[in-house]
Amino acid sequence: MALSFCGSDRGSNAYSVDKGVLDNGCFVDALNLVPHVFLLFITFPILFIGWGSQSSKVQIHHNTWLHFPGHNLRWILTFTLLFVHVCEIAEGIVSNTQMESNHLHLFLPALMGFIAATTSVVYYHNIETANFPKLLLALFIYWILAFITKMIKLWKFAEASLGVQYLRFCITALLVVLYGLLMAVEINVIRVRKYVFFANPQRVKPPEDLQDLGVRFLQPFVNLLSKATYWWMNPLIIGAHKRPIELKKIGKLPIAMRALTNYIRLKDSYEEQRKTEDPEKSPSIWKSMYRAFGGPILLSSTFRYMADLLGFAGPLCISGIVEHLHNSTEIDRTNKTANMTFGVFFMSSTELLQNTSVLAVLLFLALVLQRTFLQASYYVTIETGINLRGALLAMIYNKILRLSTSNMSMGEMTLGQINNLVAIETNQLMWFLFLCPNLWAMPVQIIMGVILLYYLLGDSALIGAGVILLLAPVQYLIATKLADTQKSTLDYSTDRLKKTTEILKGIKLLKLYAWENIFCDRVEETRGKELTSLKTFALYTSMSIFMNAAIPIAAVLATFVTHAYIEEVRLSPAKAFASLALFHILVTPLFLLSTVVRFAVKALVSVQKLSEFLQSDEIGDDSWRNGEMYMSLEIGKKFKYHGDTKAINRKGRYRMDNYEQPMRRQLRPTETEDVAVQVNDGFFTWGSNLSTLTDINIRIPTGQLTMIVGQVGCGKSSLLLAMLGEMQTISGKVYWSNKNRYSVAYAAQKSWLLNATVEENITFGSPFNKQRYKAVIDACSLQPDIDLLPFGDQTEIGERGINLSGGQRQRICVARALYQNTNIVFLDDPFSALDIHLSDHLMQEGILKFLQDDKRTLVLVTHKLQYLIHADWIIAMKDGSVLREGTLKDIQTHDVELYEHWKTLMNRQDQELEKETEMESQTTLERKTLRRAFYSREAKNQIDDEDEEEEVEEDDDDNMSTTTSRRSKIQWKMCCRYLSSGGFLMVFLMVSSKLAKHSVMVAIDYWLAAWTSSNPHNQSLADPFLNATNYTQNDDTQIAQHRSYVPVFIILCGAGIALCLITSLTVEFLGVAAATNLHHNLLNKIIHAPIRFFDVTPLGQILNRFSADTNIIDQHIPPTLESLTRSTLLCLSAIGVIAFVTPAFLIALVPLAVAFYFIQKYFRVASKDLQDLDDSTQLPLLCHFSETAEGLTTIRAFRHEARFKQRMLELTDTNNTAYLFLSAANRWLEVRTDYLGAVIVLTAAVAAIWSTSQSGLVGLGLTYALTVTNYLNWVVRNLADLEVQMAAVKKVNSFLSTESENYEGSMDVSQVPEDWPQHGEIKIHDLCVRYDTMLKPVLKHVNTHINPGQKVGICGRTGSGKSSLSLAFFNMVDVFEGKIVIDGIDICKLPLQTLRSRLSIILQDPVLFSGSIRLNLDPERTCTDDRLWEALEIAQLKNMVKALPGGLDAVVTEGGENFSVGQRQLFCLARAFVRKSSILIMDEATASIDMATENILQKVVMTAFADRTVVTIAHLVSSILEAEQVLVFSSGTLVECDSAPNLLAQENSLFSILVRTHK
Repeated sequence: MALSFCGSDRGSNAYSVDKGVLDNGCFVDALNLVPHVFLLFITFPILFIGWGSQSSKVQIHHNTWLHFPGHNLRWILTFTLLFVHVCEIAEGIVSNTQMESNHLHLFLPALMGFIAATTSVVYYHNIETANFPKLLLALFIYWILAFITKMIKLWKFAEASLGVQYLRFCITALLVVLYGLLMAVEINVIRVRKYVFFANPQRVKPPEDLQDLGVRFLQPFVNLLSKATYWWMNPLIIGAHKRPIELKKIGKLPIAMRALTNYIRLKDSYEEQRKTEDPEKSPSIWKSMYRAFGGPILLSSTFRYMADLLGFAGPLCISGIVEHLHNSTEIDRTNKTANMTFGVFFMSSTELLQNTSVLAVLLFLALVLQRTFLQASYYVTIETGINLRGALLAMIYNKILRLSTSNMSMGEMTLGQINNLVAIETNQLMWFLFLCPNLWAMPVQIIMGVILLYYLLGDSALIGAGVILLLAPVQYLIATKLADTQKSTLDYSTDRLKKTTEILKGIKLLKLYAWENIFCDRVEETRGKELTSLKTFALYTSMSIFMNAAIPIAAVLATFVTHAYIEEVRLSPAKAFASLALFHILVTPLFLLSTVVRFAVKALVSVQKLSEFLQSDEIGDDSWRNGEMYMSLEIGKKFKYHGDTKAINRKGRYRMDNYEQPMRRQLRPTETEDVAVQVNDGFFTWGSNLSTLTDINIRIPTGQLTMIVGQVGCGKSSLLLAMLGEMQTISGKVYWSNKNRYSVAYAAQKSWLLNATVEENITFGSPFNKQRYKAVIDACSLQPDIDLLPFGDQTEIGERGINLSGGQRQRICVARALYQNTNIVFLDDPFSALDIHLSDHLMQEGILKFLQDDKRTLVLVTHKLQYLIHADWIIAMKDGSVLREGTLKDIQTHDVELYEHWKTLMNRQDQELEKETEMESQTTLERKTLRRAFYSREAKNQIDDEDEEEEVEEDDDDNMSTTTSRRSKIQWKMCCRYLSSGGFLMVFLMVSSKLAKHSVMVAIDYWLAAWTSSNPHNQSLADPFLNATNYTQNDDTQIAQHRSYVPVFIILCGAGIALCLITSLTVEFLGVAAATNLHHNLLNKIIHAPIRFFDVTPLGQILNRFSADTNIIDQHIPPTLESLTRSTLLCLSAIGVIAFVTPAFLIALVPLAVAFYFIQKYFRVASKDLQDLDDSTQLPLLCHFSETAEGLTTIRAFRHEARFKQRMLELTDTNNTAYLFLSAANRWLEVRTDYLGAVIVLTAAVAAIWSTSQSGLVGLGLTYALTVTNYLNWVVRNLADLEVQMAAVKKVNSFLSTESENYEGSMDVSQVPEDWPQHGEIKIHDLCVRYDTMLKPVLKHVNTHINPGQKVGICGRTGSGKSSLSLAFFNMVDVFEGKIVIDGIDICKLPLQTLRSRLSIILQDPVLFSGSIRLNLDPERTCTDDRLWEALEIAQLKNMVKALPGGLDAVVTEGGENFSVGQRQLFCLARAFVRKSSILIMDEATASIDMATENILQKVVMTAFADRTVVTIAHLVSSILEAEQVLVFSSGTLVECDSAPNLLAQENSLFSILVRTHK
């Protein structure tokens, strides 16, 4: 066949132009070639030559700057143009097949048009990013020429009266419109930018975001194609393979997405409602959300509708392809001549759609478009959701900073509620936004689907749809049940966590009292309830999965069986498989609908909670907060002569120094403002109507030291807070002199630390001044503590200061108050957690020297009366009102009784000071624990990352390749560990049922294919022109044969449904079994681990295993595992079916498989990194919220709200950046797997068309190919998720290898006498003790003998091994030589339970557990009430406990917070008395008790324990001067052993030196 442009048909004069040039169709087509050729000639040289020299003038980011107006419109038009060109080419080729010879002019111009359109967009993109608008002129000319040539063609068609019924006319008309629009776009660019025809072109500046190289999130700035395919993500995702993605790499957010921008948007629309609508009514959050973020949601919904409608193209194309393969007879050529105009064939518009190859291409394009729209819709909602969350977080935070304190303390707003708002409610709303477009898109999708089904199948389709609709409410019911169960599971797990935390915090006490099993059982009991709840959860989850899988089977079954019996017409393969595909489409929205509705309900609840929170009480905005009001001179004068003038004179010398001092701040006019703060007739309350403070009239003199004293609970701290404006004022006024109330340095009683470095905690946002910082640290004697920390003052303090002791925390808080450059300093009981030395040092250096040198006004709340002599002004309080106010001298003269009372207490304290004690006080002990906590950091890091160890084992030289291979490997070992925890029977069941289920599913569809394409007479049915008589003859046999397929079909479907149920159940219950085993083993391992394990492993890390990791194992792994196995098997079975139908497909599969492998490989690594970033940036954000809520008073006193807000915005943005990148990476993956899926469909369709297989089987193959697109990305995402989740199993597993203590002992319990130890005689032979086999011994060869009933004191310098001896009695440490014999039994041979349950110990730190008082005294429930009351009486607690509601069953809150520290210590004493043991060990039990209580205690020990052996480990030597025997230790060896008087008599004994040095 000769090739010629105008064809060489017989008798045609293709080249003649007799009738006029333009009347020759071939010439017009040739004319159409001109513009395309022109464009290619002009642009190619520019593209290839000019590009090297031309570069952008402005140095910006990734050349993504889109300069020209109408940018997106141009891309959309160009894509449409390309699509129309493809249609034109197809039409040309199909028409050409109808001609005798080849007419190139039918399709060649179209092909050139396609190439030219592609070139135009590449050319445009390059010009745009280089900002060289003059070159756009070439495009402008091209559009004009193309428009004119196409117009000529259209005009000629119209002339020949060819109308819309011909396809070529439609295509030409479309092209004319498109070229016209593109011309308009080009004119618009000229109009705006004025680059040609105008004298002064417009100058443009790139947007701010693009000038900032820190912005790495480019989605808003790149061109349309890159937006749709996330092409700009490539470098990030592929780069992740070489080195992990860090925060630096993802940069910061574009301005429009930052929390502040969105907060302002939301806040404006929230406040606007207040003005416009009823001001009293609370503004609706829904409305403000809609006003702020409605636009993007509408855009997303539009995308969603487009995607859904395109989704229906799939089934229709399949139906078309199968049908036309069926009757692929030649198109009738009868009417060919009629369609010849211009000497060529004109095709009618419908004919093109009957060509199978065209349909295959259309199917491919529809899929690609549908997926692109769908991902765009997802992306827009996610971005909006993230913006909304940022805005809400900022709103909540601003509210927290203004919450009234009474709300917090009266428990109306607990920290838990605030944390929930931040962590749960905002996320609920964000998720709701993600799913929001589904709410209105799904009903439309369902209705459309049902209409199409009806069109294909008639009435029987309605029955299938009915089945689906009937089962949908069941789905919803299950979904709501799921939500409820999850809630109850959450309650149980928080309860379990609380109990676990308590156990871990008090683990030392539990072990010493041998109570660990009792408390372990408490946890196991809660865990039992949690597991019951989890089982219900698993049941509902599996029901939900089952419904989702079974509904389509049931619907298909109902539809096809009824169709076989109702309809007259036989079911053709085309209709069968189109409707099958439609059922698959319908199921998704129905399944999701229940989820979406559930989320909508949750969102309603969340909004309710949020608006309640935003409406809650705020702190009074008193005018003095802004420093406007100050005291009038009269008041100042009135007070001036009232008080004792000596106070002022005595400080006279300071006034001289004032001038030498560097001018830190304005000097105050001393005359007018003698009083810094004054309260007149103040009545203050904490929210209830009862006033906490009544009738307060006080003044705080400027520049002097005021002390507030009084008993516990008399309102001293409340008075400070009332002055700071934190309490609600019932009546009265607080006046601040105008200079002072800018900010107050305040150290609260309960120390509050930030999760930051030590230095940041002390400077607290003030500029760093080395000299001042050094002075403050010395004043608070923090240097020794800082030296112990691994990174000095750059060490991060854990959340709430978890890795520091109470005293250290308190000193850091005081240091913070001293460091701030403020006029007024409030210290609330800064000495409570300090021992005497530190208190003195702090008083002398910090308070008297540092603060007074600065002439700062200081208010000090304290219990240490010996410091009253330093006070310039004293306020004595009692029961919420002021008892006395004045100088010490005033009080001495006016209130002798009070003064005497103070004096006795002071003497007691002064004696303390005189005898005082060995340097090694509580502090040194704290330092010791600190050292212990930190010196094993190395060990800790190993526990935390065994990955690193593995890496070392694999390959010592850590080159890039090994790390990447390690990062991309799924932990199969952990998968096996997890599955084996679930039990082998379950695993076997799961695997076999899964395989069976998928085989049956394929069988069902295969049977359907065989059934529909079976009938030998099917032509007779398909051909309506056969006469009816012929039909009836075959009728019965045919229908019988047709229906004979039904029973097997029903059986297969039934089996499929049953197997769906079995698989969903087995997976979920496998998960529950694994979770049960893993948690049980973990708890037992940890509870029975040696105490050393707890010294080495940080508490937070252990807790994480019980909280986050256990939660993942409980709830997240099973569904992921289920989804992964399901989607993988679906994809495999689909590929199997396609390969079976058209083996040619396997050839195409190889490159596809390679592409898929690389996509998932890169994605999994990047996804894991981004997931980690998201998690790691979320924690600081949540911590920051809870920190702020805890330290509200401090932040407000310091006036640091703005700084904290700024920090919150930064943290939110960082977290949002990570989350945005994570979701963009998910979109990246989905777009790619979706396109791969579309290619699979295309290859399957093409292979089917070319091969000559049965049409039924082709339908089967294509239907399966369509499902692949849905499941490919799930395979990858589930793999990535599982990889992240398996890390939890790995972490838990790492703890399961810890060794337990040896609980057995070599003696049997029966050999130990019931009442052992009867006498309490202790013999120590050659005892050597160490903490760990790796460490040096802490006690070396100790020998001593303690007689029954003796009172023994043990003392020695820090680290001399005193406390280690007390642990050795309980066999808590490694006794590797020698032995301790108590009443004739070597304790190392005893079972631990027996040994520890027969001795008593009182520890230095009081530990109480939440529950009742009874539980704390006697958890074993072995004692009578009388015995408990007796113990409480001895401990001086009886009256206090009697007054509590419930007596012995009164509630103890977590950590015993509802009792003071002293009371807690007394409870611990009572606990020791309850256990009537003949040996009591007191490990510095009196450190945190005030003088009076300690006196009582000493007496009690002497009387109540008169006949028992008492071993006291003393940090204050004075407390053991009465002891009958004193053991003095020095660096692990026993150096002296005699009675106290004898040792004191020897001048040079270590004991007398210790006593003397602490005079």
